[in-house]
Amino acid sequence: MCCDDCGDGFSSFCTVKDLKFSGLVKMKDLPGTPGTLTGLILRISQCLFAVGSIISMATASTFFNSTAFCYLIASMGLQVIWSFGLALLDAYALARKKILHNIILVSLFVVGDWVTATLSLAAASSAAGITVLYSRDLGGCRVPDCPKFQMSVCLAFLSWIMIEMSSLIMFWLLAAG
Repeated sequence: MCCDDCGDGFSSFCTVKDLKFSGLVKMKDLPGTPGTLTGLILRISQCLFAVGSIISMATASTFFNSTAFCYLIASMGLQVIWSFGLALLDAYALARKKILHNIILVSLFVVGDWVTATLSLAAASSAAGITVLYSRDLGGCRVPDCPKFQMSVCLAFLSWIMIEMSSLIMFWLLAAG
């Protein structure tokens, strides 16, 4: 039996037992893949870093003066939605002891991860450019919210590192299938 024919009515979900005894595992069991504990931890960390970035930026009273900061909030908001949704899916798969290695599902994860990773990197980089402009090029950080901007950018880059790790794992999983 392979993941497309588990006999349980769910063609995209197989139990760990079905895969273990079948001997026909198409994709490698990599840490961070969907339905594993490391995958859940990776998704939760993406979500938490993005939420921290949003909170840090949104509590600054002058963030709306820069388009890059508004873009950062929008991008991190999308990151929170994507990561939280996949974290719920990972938690469901862990609770039901299912492996989420369907080729169509993994393809969706790859596209979603790469889109959110690209948007997150662009937003974090543009916000970092404005933060550097405020802190170094304009003679010190005279804007009162400068530490909040710096913290938000730092958390956005940490969120991007987590989503990039996840997207590379998903791409590797798709290529191995």
